[in-house]
Amino acid sequence: MLKNKTIIVTGVSSGIGQETAKQIKAAGGKVIGIDRNAPSVQLDAFHQVDLTDEAALDALIDELKSVKADGLANIAGVPPTAPKEVVLTVNLVALKKLTLGLVDSLNDGASIVNLASLAGLGWEGEVAKIKAAEGLTHEGVADFCAAHEITAANSYFFTKQALVVWTHENRWTWRDRGIRMNSVSPGPVDTPILGDFLETLGERAEEDMRIMDRPGTPTDIAPVVTFLLSDGSVWLRGVNIPTDGGMRAHIEATSHGLN
Repeated sequence: MLKNKTIIVTGVSSGIGQETAKQIKAAGGKVIGIDRNAPSVQLDAFHQVDLTDEAALDALIDELKSVKADGLANIAGVPPTAPKEVVLTVNLVALKKLTLGLVDSLNDGASIVNLASLAGLGWEGEVAKIKAAEGLTHEGVADFCAAHEITAANSYFFTKQALVVWTHENRWTWRDRGIRMNSVSPGPVDTPILGDFLETLGERAEEDMRIMDRPGTPTDIAPVVTFLLSDGSVWLRGVNIPTDGGMRAHIEATSHGLN
């Protein structure tokens, strides 16, 4: 499915990123990994980078421009227990900077996949704030948080809402080259940071866990990411796929009085 394709995967050293790397390799692809921690799985190349370090990210982009990759899986992310400035920087600002920095060097027909979240629900009510974040840089994150009431309680939700919107906005941006962008939105996933989510997201996360038969696992999510990286997804453009055990369907159905 990914034979002879080269895929760049961020967040490759744990959780969904690690499982995605395994599945890309199993499908015949090559993986260039990016993470702040060293990986425990075999990769074709690895770059250890802290995405909050803009200079290091610029250097990484310059280095990766020569790769001519067939896909980019933006999976790196931090939980809502991290400082709000770090959440915005890693989950949104650095993700966009890396993507836009590499898109011109991607092969024609490449696929970009963003890991969003069930937390991205409700983006329609945050459009003005999301538009204000367009072009946001590492340096401007702190001022943006202060000016737009980004707090520890809402920072994670905002980044995932903005990421869903960014995916929709770029449905046709590079279609003349056959490059597509889609996103995957998990619900609660059993990874090393699940406890961070439950601690910070409080009642909403507890309610999700009570309704679900179980949390998701990386092996539930990674196949969807891998499919979106493959040629089988060429007619999906700007799509956000809820991969959440039915939670989005449940929320939307019950909000309209359906069983």
